[in-house]
Amino acid sequence: MSAQPAAAIRDPQRPERLLRAEHDGLLPILRRTAEPAFDRPTACPGWSVRDVLAHCSAALIRVVTGRLHAFTPELNEADVAERRGWPLPRLLAELAEGYLTAGPVIGGAGGPLDPVGLGEWVHGGDVRAALGEPLAYASDGFDDACVLLAELTRRRGLPPVEVSLPGRTLALGAAGPGRPAATLRTSPGTMMKIFAGRAAEPGDYELAGATIEELRAFS
Repeated sequence: MSAQPAAAIRDPQRPERLLRAEHDGLLPILRRTAEPAFDRPTACPGWSVRDVLAHCSAALIRVVTGRLHAFTPELNEADVAERRGWPLPRLLAELAEGYLTAGPVIGGAGGPLDPVGLGEWVHGGDVRAALGEPLAYASDGFDDACVLLAELTRRRGLPPVEVSLPGRTLALGAAGPGRPAATLRTSPGTMMKIFAGRAAEPGDYELAGATIEELRAFS
């Protein structure tokens, strides 16, 4: 099977579909989860489930209101700290609003904000993993996430990688002269973890021609 192309014609509705998938899939999980579970640690150092959700909510509302900042660790932490005293229902209500309203704004921005949509979906994986939910990084929206990941890895100049997943092959990274494509054989969820910079068990993937560190798409 030949690799799917790393870049595709941009679909402006893709980020909206991805956020809608999180709205429809993650929020029901959160609403049935006991509040103490929101204190569980996540793959994001120093952040609990609640903190990750606060970051997601803040980023989406910033997109909607046009109050974007540089999303540095310091600024992200300030957004999270602002919401730590909120009642959980208030935080989830803001998150739900962001999921539904940020998509059209991201779609209409022409592409620069697409990584926000992908980042929200990846953080949904962080939350699912912390809560012990299945398909943490391969939930609904995976196909749209793959397209956004391909574009992100190309823009950021990651090494070319041919990713072999069960039943499909993806071409990620920036193809160019002088370096043959690396190969990665793994599962969908582990692929997303690797490119998102989350820890992956060595036995869950086979990588040749590149290092794990080189494949990190998110700073």
